[in-house]
Amino acid sequence: MHSNQSQRHIALIDVNNFYVSCERVFNPKLNNKPVVVLSNNDGCAVARSNEVKALGVGMGAPWFKFKDLAKQHGIVAYSSNYALYADMSNRIMTILRQYSPDQEVYSIDESFLDLTSFNSRDLLQYGQAMRQQILQWTGLPVCVGIASTKTLAKLANHCAKKRPAFDGVCNFNQMPIEPINQMLSEINVGEVWGVGKKLALKLQVLGINSAL
Repeated sequence: MHSNQSQRHIALIDVNNFYVSCERVFNPKLNNKPVVVLSNNDGCAVARSNEVKALGVGMGAPWFKFKDLAKQHGIVAYSSNYALYADMSNRIMTILRQYSPDQEVYSIDESFLDLTSFNSRDLLQYGQAMRQQILQWTGLPVCVGIASTKTLAKLANHCAKKRPAFDGVCNFNQMPIEPINQMLSEINVGEVWGVGKKLALKLQVLGINSAL
């Protein structure tokens, strides 16, 4: 995976627990507290802080099912505020445009940047500069994954989020193949971009369990 001249450098920048992080910007007392953001009519959990994830509350979990757990652990619940999230999203995407003109906004909290023409730079430092500027200007924490394809960039982003050693930026293109393969072997195949629950089950039947 070492860099060569023809290799592409694709970055995926993704806000950590986006809706929850937006709420925390405007209410810092929520930092390090268990927070969920609920869908319209407060039906289901559409965003969970890491503290809530650790309690086993799944994405899309119906609120009434974990009300007792919420009381027990002091989970703070917010109704979703899509106007606020859209505004914060626009700010982030505008900042990222400064780092590459070749931007693809993938979702409200995710953006691909093609950094291939910037490969004379240290892209790990470039990724850290993005993180720091976004944190400074918006208060939102992001992670950056860099690799030769969008799918690998998504997986690099997953590693940047889950492994503190990366300090929020993981660049597969700057790493030897062995540690990358080791990490991919530890990631469930269902985490691969485009592989949903149904396809993951089919792949597992065929003995394909990991991203590797």
